[in-house]
Amino acid sequence: MTETSRTLAAAEFDTRRVLLAGPVNYDMYVQFRNQLAEAPPQGLVVIELSTLGGDPEVARMMGEDIRFHTEVGPQRRFVFLGKAAIYSAGATFMSFFATPNRYLTRGTRLMIHERKMNKTLEVNGPLTTCIASVTALLHEIEHSITIQNEGFENLIRGSRVTMAEVLERAPSNWYLEAQEAKGLGLIAGVI
Repeated sequence: MTETSRTLAAAEFDTRRVLLAGPVNYDMYVQFRNQLAEAPPQGLVVIELSTLGGDPEVARMMGEDIRFHTEVGPQRRFVFLGKAAIYSAGATFMSFFATPNRYLTRGTRLMIHERKMNKTLEVNGPLTTCIASVTALLHEIEHSITIQNEGFENLIRGSRVTMAEVLERAPSNWYLEAQEAKGLGLIAGVI
């Protein structure tokens, strides 16, 4: 078993951590980047998060930072530690960590749902302009679904959860308790 896939014991999390709590937004991103810059240059780097959700694109930016630093810094092991609630954008962020590097604390709830949109389209003007506006919104929805499903695929890779199951359960907010998430292979452990 390699050092990057070894299951960690609870005591190993008793280290300086990148601490994030609250909505996933640009303020959290700044906090994340500042703390990440101060993280140890080698060894275990724990990213601790508790969130009721937020901006999925900010979660993807944070996740891309983890992916990048994991690739360029193999001397570090980036580990996700979810506490209390990991909802929506928090699950998106967690999906960027390899499954052996995902942990939740006891009783934490993970919530997976589809992206949401709240937009009004006003169709007004020359007919060709109306078609362009409707087509642009349709493209936005289609590409958002593609991005959403890429995140779902990252989240379930290597687990016992199928894409069909996620697509069936996500529209109505799928809640999983930490032990259930572990049993399904979505995380490595519960501490």
